[in-house]
Parts: sequence; structure tokens; C-alpha cells
Amino acid sequence: MDFLKSAVASAMASGPPFPYTYGDKVDIDESIWTLHNGTKREDGSNCSIFSFDIPANKSLLPLAKNALKKLRTLRHPGVLKVHDTVETETKLLIATERVVPLRWHIRRKSLSPETIKWGLHGIARTIKFINGDASSIHGSLKVGSIYTSESGEWKLGGFEVLSSIKDDESVIYTYGSLVPDSPRYSPPEVAQNGWEVIKKHPQTAVDAFDFGILVFEVFNGEYNGTDQAGQTKNVPPSMQSSYRRLCNNNPKARISVGNFLDQGVRTGSFFDNSLIKLTEGIDNLGVKTPEEREEFLSDLDQLSDDFPEDFFKLKVLPELIKSVEYGGGGPKALSVIFKIATKMSNEDFESKITPFVVRAFSNPDRALRVCLLDNLHLMIDRIPQKIVNDKIFPQLVTGFTDVAPVVREQTLKSVLVIVPKLSDRTINGDLLKQLAKTANDEQPGIRTNTTICLGKISKHLGSSTRSKVLTAAFSRSLRDPFVPARNAALMALGATVEHFSDEDCAGKILPVVCPLLMDKDKLVRDSANRTVDTYLVRIRKAASEIPDTTTTAPQPSISGIASPNVTQGEVAGWTGWAISSFTNKLSASAGSMQATNGNLVSPQPSPALDPRKSGGANTPLTASRVTSPNPTTVARAFFPPEEPQDDAGDGWGDMADDDDDGFSEKPSSSAGQKNSTPTVATAPFDDGGEPDFASWLEQRAKGPAKSKPLPKGLAKSTTTAAGAKKTVTKPVAKPAAKPLAAKKINMAPKASADDDEGWGDGRHQDAPATKVAHSKKQASKITKPKQRSKGNPDKVHRKFTSGMTARTEALLGERAGHLELIGQGKKGKKVAKAGGSKRFG
Repeated sequence: MDFLKSAVASAMASGPPFPYTYGDKVDIDESIWTLHNGTKREDGSNCSIFSFDIPANKSLLPLAKNALKKLRTLRHPGVLKVHDTVETETKLLIATERVVPLRWHIRRKSLSPETIKWGLHGIARTIKFINGDASSIHGSLKVGSIYTSESGEWKLGGFEVLSSIKDDESVIYTYGSLVPDSPRYSPPEVAQNGWEVIKKHPQTAVDAFDFGILVFEVFNGEYNGTDQAGQTKNVPPSMQSSYRRLCNNNPKARISVGNFLDQGVRTGSFFDNSLIKLTEGIDNLGVKTPEEREEFLSDLDQLSDDFPEDFFKLKVLPELIKSVEYGGGGPKALSVIFKIATKMSNEDFESKITPFVVRAFSNPDRALRVCLLDNLHLMIDRIPQKIVNDKIFPQLVTGFTDVAPVVREQTLKSVLVIVPKLSDRTINGDLLKQLAKTANDEQPGIRTNTTICLGKISKHLGSSTRSKVLTAAFSRSLRDPFVPARNAALMALGATVEHFSDEDCAGKILPVVCPLLMDKDKLVRDSANRTVDTYLVRIRKAASEIPDTTTTAPQPSISGIASPNVTQGEVAGWTGWAISSFTNKLSASAGSMQATNGNLVSPQPSPALDPRKSGGANTPLTASRVTSPNPTTVARAFFPPEEPQDDAGDGWGDMADDDDDGFSEKPSSSAGQKNSTPTVATAPFDDGGEPDFASWLEQRAKGPAKSKPLPKGLAKSTTTAAGAKKTVTKPVAKPAAKPLAAKKINMAPKASADDDEGWGDGRHQDAPATKVAHSKKQASKITKPKQRSKGNPDKVHRKFTSGMTARTEALLGERAGHLELIGQGKKGKKVAKAGGSKRFG
């Protein structure tokens, strides 16, 4: 039971939990408080802990409680900022912002005169607020009551006897003499008559005298007694007059701290300096007009390095960041942030600047983005690579496609700064895609800078894609109409020559550079000459290392498969075919075989090129040609040529003779194209003589005719029958060839009456008339029999025989009749043979 009582008593004595951890003890002047450095358990932030030991200082407990109460209720920028307080039966604890005693800086003489003025200005403002707005008296103003924060600002504490003037029971009247060092710092009237006398004098008199002692102590290092009050040693001349009025022995003649402040802030006075203006401006930055903000930031950017760095880091920097993100500080505030950030430690930079930069890149303000890109070089080395690659670059690339050219250009320039922090995958992927867009930008300056950028980051590109990317990019820039773009491409090529292989230098680079040797602009020509010289040196050096070759490598087989039983002559035939294939395409329809004697024997196809493998032999057109007699043989039997003629028909005929090899069922589209428009050389139709029947009789004696011989008019156009046959038996309906104008034939009527009777016996009135073409161009005039009228054939013949004599018209009718019989199918063939044997047999 006793144990339970002791546990409860201990818990009640300890009070509520204190969420702060004690650290090192800090030495301070004589004080009722013990000062420790501390940290907040929740986030590890720094703080200071003022501790009062109640059991050890019970007589001073009213002073400690008064200080605790006033610190809780009195809020001002110049007053210690309280985080938390705890009261127990044994302890009074006050957690404040991290501070150090001002006495430390005074002893080390680490404060410059301008910094001291800045600090006194802050304390004067705080005392003015206490005496005026708070209607109170501090009563214990001295160096020991002032602390400096992490930002370097002077903070006022020592509220042990701070009392309201309206309260007659204030602690200052009763306990004022218990404050440590009170006799040394008390005004003369208090030293003589006690603290009750202050009721008879102005309420500002006590604090005014103490402030004068403070001025002397901070400029001289220490204060020993009231005899030093008013001495101007080391006090700035501009401040001496006002300072002496503060230390007047007559309380009613003293000026208040507020009056001292007003005199100091006048133009040219002791408080008129840039650091004090900065302090006032930074506190009101959010409510300034754009013009006032711009003026303030310009002054801030020009501040001397003599001012405390901690103040800029901890006081100015947070306010500027707020202004940029929420208050419209804009690019000017951002540039000041980067200037302050250069003096920060790596730990502070990582905790305060890096998160801000990441957030700033997501801001849509274009002016802010341009400023970020311009100052990126000041901070990129201190930002971790992972953050740059994963958080900053994805936001940065949006600038490549921005509608404002200045944003695109600054984004492009920033690539040189950020590329060492990017991964290989990002460089060779997303970055190159964006640079491909800027390489085709409508702004010539951006295209030029893209070329320069690629040249400078070439060492960061992947080795597998570097040569390909640079070659494509620089080749395109060499054709740019903008002169600096072409010049930049030439300079980039000269700077990146080591990234290209010897083959690329000779085969890809020089061919695109050489045209610029004749560029209209002299700057480009000069650059082209230097670039060509650079690559020629590289190529000549590489070529000199290539061994001389004395043997020629064997030629590979054209077909890729060795053919058996191929002789040397046949190999020459294959190569000859390969070389002349283009010529054959043009002349195949006209034929390439020529007769060498009067017997007109068709030569055999070359062993190197089997005509049965030809595309023309595989068409359904030629497949149907085997059923009809060769018209060339009949025509030549009647009319042996007196001079060599174009043998286009011989070629078609030779190919038709072998159409029964089994490949005729496989039509060839290429052959069909050749067959559709046969090309023949024009020649005189006839010499106008009579038919050479003696020759025919001689031919007849050598062997029986295979088919009825053709009249004289068809002897020299052997393609006519073949062309007619092709037109009649075409299996697939295709557009008919454009008809050509019929060639008029001037024939002299020299045939005898007997001839008339012979040709007349061969006319078949029942067969449809067919137009007769007397050259290979006229072969296309032959139309299909199904399109011809089966009426009187004389009406059809008159289209071709107008202007001729009646004898010539009759002769053509005979010939048309025989041609019609030949042009029909198997049935026509039989009829033709029967008619021939009947007529000429």
C-alpha cells in the first residue's frame, strides 16, 4: 500500500510528460534559470529548455512564475518564441526556439557595428511595444536578458519582473530587488528610493536608462556601474547624442526608447542601414505592392557579405520561399534564394533548398521556370542524382514543348547542366526524343542550339546509338537554310570526329559536308574546309593501315546455288543475261532472234536461257497458240524477204512452238505485260511485185504444206496472226489496247485475172470479217470476233479499203477470209487445213 502511494505521488510530482529531450547545459549570466540545449522528440528539431528548480530557489519562485506567465501571453517578433511550458511541484520548464546568450558574442567580439545596430534596433522595437501597446515595464533590460536565435536575431527574455503599469500589485514593486545584478543595472532613482518610486516618474524611464546601459555594454564589452552610463566610448558618433539622453540622471529628462528609435530611423541617422531595412521589409513582404516588392528584392540582392549568414538562411530564406510559392515573389526572389543557398551547408541545402526546387519546377509560371533554368548551374551539383533523374527531369522536359520560344531555348540550354545527373536510359530515351523535336523547331536559334547541344553531350550518349544519332542530326543541320545552323553543324562534326568509324567518315560524313565547300556564305565555306581537312586526316591515316590487296576474290554465284553441267560458255551466258536483263525487258516483245539465210530456219534457244522458262511462255495466251499453225511459216513460204526484216514475230513463234512443256498452265503477269503491246520495227509492206509462185512451187516440192499459205499482203508482218490469236483467245478480260491508226498501204493492181480467181475461192462469206493489220502496230487493231458484226463483211472491209481500187479491195477480202480461218480455235485449224488442201492441193 505504501508503494502504491509513493508511485502516485511521484507521478503527480513529475506532472504531465515533457515532449523534449535535454541536451548540453549552456553557460549564462547570473540568472534564476538553467539553460539547456534540447530537441523535440517528435521531429528532432532544435530547441532550448529553461528550467527552474523550485526546491532550491523557493524565494525566487514568484519571479519564475511571472516570467512563465508573461512569455505565454506576450507575443512579439522580438520576444523569445515559446513552444511549450510545463509546471510541476519541483520544476518549471519552458521550451523555446533554439537560442544562445548574447553574452557569448559580446565576449568573443564577433559582432560588427552594423550587426550591433541591427540588434539594438530589434530590441528597441520590442521595448517600444512593451511600454506602449502592452502598457508594461520590463524592469530588467540588460545583456543577460537578451538571446540570439539561430537566425542571428536578438530576442528579448528576462521577464521575471515585467509588470503592467495598471496593476498596483505588480511583482516589480515587491520582488524587483531580487533580480540578480539588480543593483548594478538599476537607475539612480531606484537605487536611491526603491522600486516604488517608479510610480512617480514616466513609465518609460526605467527601461530607457537600462537601454542606454545596453548600448554602452554591447559596444564596449562590459558594464561595471552607473558611473559608466552616458560615456560615449566606442559608441557610433551618429548615436551619441540620443544615447546620452537615454542615460540622463533625471528620469523626466530621459527620452523614451520609442523616441530613440524614431530618431534612429530618420534618413541618414544611426538606424538607417540596409540590414535594418531588410528586416522591416522581409516582415512585410507579403503585403507589399509589386513595385515595393521589386525595389526591396533589388536591395536585398545587393547586400554585403558582412551581414550575418544565419539571418539570411533562417529568416530571409523562409520568407522568400513563401513569397515565391504563394505571394508572387517571382524570378527576383528566386534569384536571391539561390544566392543565399550558395553559402549554406550541404545539410541545410538538402533540407531546405532541394524540396523547394522540386516544387518550383512544377510551378506553371513561365518567368519562374526561366529563372530556375538560368540558375540551375548554381545548385545542380548539390542535388542528389536520383532526385534530378526521377523528380526534376520529368518536370523539366515539359519546357521542350512550351509555346513560348524563350522557355524552349532555356530548357535546351539547361540540358548541358543536367545531363551528368541523368541515367543512360533517360539520356538515350526521353532526352533524345525531345532533342529530335527541337532540331525541327520553327525558331532557327533553337535549331542551332540543338546542334551545339548534341555536340557537347555526345560523350554521354550510348555507344550503340551515338554515331547514328549524330550523323542524322548533323546531316539535317547541314541543309538548314539558317547560316549559323549550318556552321554549328560543321563545328560539331569537327569536334566529334572521334565518335565516328573510319567507314562512316568516308561514306557518310564527307559526302554531306563536301557540298558546303561551295556554300554561298564564306563563314560556312571556311568551316567546311576545316571540317573536311579534319576528316581527311582521319581517313588517310586509317587507309594507310589497310594492307595492300594483290588477289581478287572469286565472284559468287548469281543464283546462290551451283548448277550442274554448266560450262564456261554457259556461265558467260548467265552473266550476260544478268547484265542485259534490262535490255531484254525492252526488246523481248520484239524478239531477239534473226534469220541468217533465205530458208528462214528458226534458231534454237540458247542453253543458258531456256525459252520455256520465259514468262511469255507461261501465259494462257501462248498456251492457246499451240492449236493453230505457225503463220510465219506459211507467210515466208509465199514471200521470201529480199532484205533482213525485224523478226519480232519469230521470237513469239519460237516461244509458242515449245508451249507444250507443261508450264503453259502457269500464267506470268510480267509476260502478259510484254505480250499486250508488241513492239515491231516498221518496214515497207511490199515491193509491189507479183506473187512469187515459183518459190511457192519449189517449197511445195520439198514437202506438203502444213497449212494453207497466206496471201502476199500478210507475209511480212508475222506478228499479225499471233497478235490476232492472242486477242481472240485471251482468257481474262482486260482493257483492249488503244487502237492505232491503220496504216494506209499503196498497192499497185498488178495481179492477173487468174490470181483473182484463186484468192476468190478462199473467201468465206459465213465467217465474221476481221480487220487486217499490215505491221506489228496494226496487230492491236484486230478485235475479238464476238465484238464484230455477222452481217455483210463488205461493210467492215470498206473501213480499210477506202481510196483503193476495186481489185485491191477484193484481194484484201480474200486475205481476211484466210486469216479468219487461222484465227479461230481447233475448229478453225481443221477448216484451214481442209481449205488449203482443197485450194492448193
